[in-house]
Formats: sequence, structure tokens, C-alpha cells
Amino acid sequence: MKKTLARYRNSAFRSFIRKHTKYAPILFFIGGFIFDTLTLGRIDRTYDLTVLCLHMTSLSITLYLYNLVDDGKWQGTLLERYEEYLPLAIQFFFGGLSSAYVIYFSRSVSLSKTASFFIILVLLLIANEFLKKRISNKYLQFGVYYFISFTFFTFMIPVFLKELNSTIFLISGAVSLVSTLVLLTFIYGKSPSTRKEIKLGKMIFIIIAIYGLINLFYFLRLIPPVPLALDKGIVAHNVVQKNGNYEVTYESEESHIFWRKHKLDFSYSSDQRVYIFSSIFAPTDLKKSIFHRWRKYNELTNEWVTVEDIGYDITGGRDGGFRGYTYKSNITPGEWEVQVLTEEEQVLGVIGFNIVLNTHPKPLKLKTSKF
Repeated sequence: MKKTLARYRNSAFRSFIRKHTKYAPILFFIGGFIFDTLTLGRIDRTYDLTVLCLHMTSLSITLYLYNLVDDGKWQGTLLERYEEYLPLAIQFFFGGLSSAYVIYFSRSVSLSKTASFFIILVLLLIANEFLKKRISNKYLQFGVYYFISFTFFTFMIPVFLKELNSTIFLISGAVSLVSTLVLLTFIYGKSPSTRKEIKLGKMIFIIIAIYGLINLFYFLRLIPPVPLALDKGIVAHNVVQKNGNYEVTYESEESHIFWRKHKLDFSYSSDQRVYIFSSIFAPTDLKKSIFHRWRKYNELTNEWVTVEDIGYDITGGRDGGFRGYTYKSNITPGEWEVQVLTEEEQVLGVIGFNIVLNTHPKPLKLKTSKF
């Protein structure tokens, strides 16, 4: 046993961690992010559900173990050997769970919501790097834990209940709030060092403030309706349904603009329709009403004007997303957008385009794809 312990203490991994103590937490945070990026696919897969549940459970257990280290709770036990790795494990699970949100929404045509979460992740990294105690700062620790927990339950509960609405979101937030407060008070009661470092009332106030802020963002429609995601959004010249597939004909974008299929400038003739095709990912058996809100920009008032709302229902479970389309005729030239919305008017994505009159008819560079 002594030889084994000596080999462990002198291991290359342990030496590397000690040599790069300053950067190890960030590396483990990024490691968790990369791990989920490479392994996760769709939120309702058994593998994905298992991985995320294990991440959340492991994070909660590791948080408990780490906060009792300063009390000497693990002295003389097997856990004592691994105490210095506990903050790294916390960072790994933080990174893994945070990345799930980005992964499941990275397919969205509108990247604004995903980008906002990336900004939050960057702020977490900066805060973790510049706070003197880094992850050992318990206010930061439990604050980030609650944010991650809220995100986790807003994914999981709609998947298991196969329903998504404002009530489900509030239930998800309440479950995360209660579970976090239970863990916090349990650790607070077991750890004298934690009681010295934080004031329980202040910590509870911070968590409740985060809860209130996230709910405010939700009802201001600044948070996308997880776990729904807009997979594809195309402005097209024609959409035909054949043999269970949708054949979408559109003006293809230049090859160097790889992130978008269709051109933003739509060559329009007065006798044609303008189609909007959308594909929405939804977990298996989750049913939801979706609608397209057609809007035109008024250059005189500098405002977007709603022209028409056209709705349809979706049922989840298809890998390529639930497909549907709407169309309009007699469209006037100018800047247009179609918002893809839930019945609660939460934005799944925005498909923008410019209507340009084709006064000199010429062959268009059209492409037809099957979805």
C-alpha cells in the first residue's frame, strides 16, 4: 500500500497538475465542454440523458466532498488522496453541463440566443480566473451551481413530461431552487469552515436573485424555449412534399458563405409566392404549436410591422426536425423577416431576407434540396 501511495504521489499527472495549478481549473472546464461537444447528440437519447444526469449527480456529490475538505473530514480515508482533484472535477462538470445548452441550440438558424449563453460562459471563465480564491470562493461556487442546475432542469423536465409551456418552466425553476437550497443548507450544517466563509442568508438571497433574473429573462422572451431548437430556416422559391420528403428550391448562396444555404436577396416576380421552410427539433412525443410571423421593415417609421401570423403544430422525435412551411403572395420589395415562434411567442429563430424585384428576368442559380 505504501508503495502504491508513493507512486501516486509521484505520478506524472499529479506533477503536471501541481506545476500548472493556475490554469488547471480552466483546462478542466474546457475539457468538460469538449467532452460533451464530441459525445452528445439529441437531448432525448438515453445516452444523453444518462450522461447529463451523471454529470449533475457527480457535480452535487463533488461539491459536498470539496466543501468538507477544510474541516479535515476526509483525513485518514481514501478520499484524502484525491482532495486536490476535487476542484478540478467541479470545473469539469461545470463545463460539461454548461456546454449542453450550447450544443443543443448550436443548430439554430438564429444564433443570438446561443451567443448570449456563450457570453455567460466567457464571463464565468473570467470570473473564475480573476477571483483570488477561484472555485474555492463559495459564493461563486454555489451561484454557478444554481445557474447550471436551473439550466439542467429546464432541459430535463420537459423531456420527461413531454410538454413545454410557461408552467413547466416555472416548475423546472422551482425544482432547481429547492434542490440547490437543500444541498446548500446540508453542506452549511455539516461544514464549520463553510459557516465561517459565507453568510447563509446572503447566499440564499443570491440564489433567489438568480432565480428571479432567469424568470424575468424568460418572460421577456430573452431565453429560447428549451429544449426546442430551430434546425433549418430557408427562404425559398418553391416547396413541394413528395414521398414523405420536402423538396425545397432556393437561390443558393456563394460557396464561401458556408454557414447559410439561401441568398439573402430574393429575386422576386410579381406573380410568384415566397416560401419559408423551417425544420424544428423537438424531443420525442413533445407536441407544440408553432407559427411564422411575417414582418416587413417600414423605412418611414424605422419599425418592423407584422403582416401576418401563420401557424402549424409539431410533434417531436424526428432526427431531422419537424418540417413545415408557410408562404405569401403579392409581397412588396424591401427588408423582410419571418420569426419562428412558439404559441407563447418565444423566438426559436429569425429568417431574414430582402425582396428584390427581378425587372430583367435572367436564369437564377436555383438549387433543390430534400429534407
